[in-house]
Amino acid sequence: MTSRILWVLLRQYLGCGLRCLRLRGLLLSARGGTFLSESWLKALGKKCPRLSKLYLLHADLRSLPSCQILPPSLQVLELHACELPQGFFNQTLPASPAYTQERAEATSSVGSKAQGWNQKGKMHKSPSGIPIEKLVLNSVPSFTDQHLQSLTSWERLSRLELRDTFRVTANGLRSCAAKNGICGVEGLSRLKFLEIGIIGRQGYQLQMASLGLGAGWLGLEELSLGGKEVGPGLLCASRLKDLKRLCLWACTLSEMQVVRSCRMLRGLHQLEFLDVIFQPRQCPPVVHGEGSGEEEQDEEAAPGDRSNEENKTLDLNDTIASVRRSLGVLLPSCALIFTNCSVQINAD
Repeated sequence: MTSRILWVLLRQYLGCGLRCLRLRGLLLSARGGTFLSESWLKALGKKCPRLSKLYLLHADLRSLPSCQILPPSLQVLELHACELPQGFFNQTLPASPAYTQERAEATSSVGSKAQGWNQKGKMHKSPSGIPIEKLVLNSVPSFTDQHLQSLTSWERLSRLELRDTFRVTANGLRSCAAKNGICGVEGLSRLKFLEIGIIGRQGYQLQMASLGLGAGWLGLEELSLGGKEVGPGLLCASRLKDLKRLCLWACTLSEMQVVRSCRMLRGLHQLEFLDVIFQPRQCPPVVHGEGSGEEEQDEEAAPGDRSNEENKTLDLNDTIASVRRSLGVLLPSCALIFTNCSVQINAD
C-alpha cells in the first residue's frame, strides 16, 4: 500500500476496535515512495487506542527517528524483512517538550487502561517506557548488536525472537544476558523466552550467536534454537539454570548428539523437536552368503514402493522410540514432543 491509501484507511475505516494490524511496505516494490510516516503513526495511536499487535513486512523504517513514535498501546511488534535505522530501539525521546509531554500522557493513559488485563486479575501499575512485551525480528539484515543492546532498557520485554539476524554475534548476546551486577540484575532481566535461528543464506559467514548463552542467563525459562544455531546452542544450554522448556527446530540431529547435550538439563519440563531430521544409528553391514544374493534381491524388489514407505515409517518410529528411551532415563520428568520429524535414509 502507498501512504495515500493508508491515510484513507485510517480516516474512514480504522477505529477504536482495531487490535491487530498487518502491513506490507514498498521495500521490494518498483514503485518506491514513502510508506510509514511519523505523522501517520501518531494518528494511528490516537485513532486506534486498543491496537496491541503490529506486523510489518518489507517496510523501510530508516526514515523514522525511533520506535517511540509507534502507538503506545503496542504489546507485540513483528518485523519481517524490514530495514531499520541505527538507533531505532532507543528509549530516548525527541527533544521537543510538546512531544515528550504528549508521549508521556499517551503511555500513562494506556497503562491505566491495561491495569485490569493481567492474568491473575489483580490491579498493577505498568512500567514506564516502551510497553512492548514481544518482539519478533525475522530476516532483518540491519539488526545488529547495538540494536540488541538498546533492548536492555525495555522494562516489559519478556519474549524475543531472532530469526536470520546475521549481524548478531555471540559477544552481543553475551553482553545483553541477564546477570547479577552492581545495581542488581542487569541486561534483559525480564526476558523469559528467547529464540535464535539461522536457516537462510547458504554460505553466509556463521556468527554462532547462541554461543553467547555460555555465560548463563538469569530468569530465562524457554529457549528455541533453529537451524545452524542448534549445535552451538546445545553446548551452552546447560549453563541456563532456570531453563524449563527447550525447542529444537529445522535441523539434523543424531541420537548421540541429543543424549550428550541434554544429559545435564535436569530441570527441563518439556523438550520439543520440530521439523527435525534424525540420523539413524549406524548398523554393521550384513554379509550375505554366496548363491543367495539373487534371491534376496528378488525378495527386496517384490514388495515395491509400498514396502519402502512402510520401512521408512518403521525407521522413524524406531528412531523416535530409541530417543524416547534414552531421554526417558536421563530426564524422567520431562515431556517429549515430536512434531513433523523424519529420519535420514541413506541411499545404500
